[in-house]
Amino acid sequence: MLAETTLETTVEAGASAGLIGKIIGVLAGFIISGISTMGYSGIVLMMAIESACIPLPSEIIMPFSGYLVAQGRFTLFWVSFAGALGCLVGSIPTYFVGLYGGRPLLEKYGKYVLISHHDMEIADKFFAKYGDLATFISRLLPVVRTFISLPSGIAKTNFPKFCFYTFIGSFLWCWFLAWVGLKMGEHWNTLGVYFHRFDAVIGIIILAGAIWYVRRHLKQR
Repeated sequence: MLAETTLETTVEAGASAGLIGKIIGVLAGFIISGISTMGYSGIVLMMAIESACIPLPSEIIMPFSGYLVAQGRFTLFWVSFAGALGCLVGSIPTYFVGLYGGRPLLEKYGKYVLISHHDMEIADKFFAKYGDLATFISRLLPVVRTFISLPSGIAKTNFPKFCFYTFIGSFLWCWFLAWVGLKMGEHWNTLGVYFHRFDAVIGIIILAGAIWYVRRHLKQR
């Protein structure tokens, strides 16, 4: 009953907002329904989708799970564990897509998108030296965490270490979001506004980096 009330409130809030708000409202409805029905398995499934480069926001998945912890349905540890497990499950196929699909494509067609063999060599050296740290830190950042598995696979990072640091970083991220949802209780769905502002900041930084990269390569040519 509590989950149904939350679902109605969230969807109504999305419907009263703009297009982005409506999309978020629909996604929130899907997330709430799935977790309410499937329990811990629903958390695993939702976070696996999010880590497979499909933008299903963990900023809704985990705070809602934390809200259910506050209602006595879940425990904080197992919610966090389920979230981290889902991240790992979704990241593994993405890693291998990068390893067996992304790498050959970049080697063949990378020059058409301003990615040279020299750029790939630099990326390989970076991941060889800092790949473990990059995987761990990326799992603690919005937006970036969803896509880090793809470049990790392309750069051929050590797979067992990739799995370990993906799980540990994801566990901390999931625990934090679930803890915030636990503390916020029935007001958990107000967190989205703040998290999406942070997402926008990360997105602007990524866009600025992409513009700098393109301009640099065009000047070199």
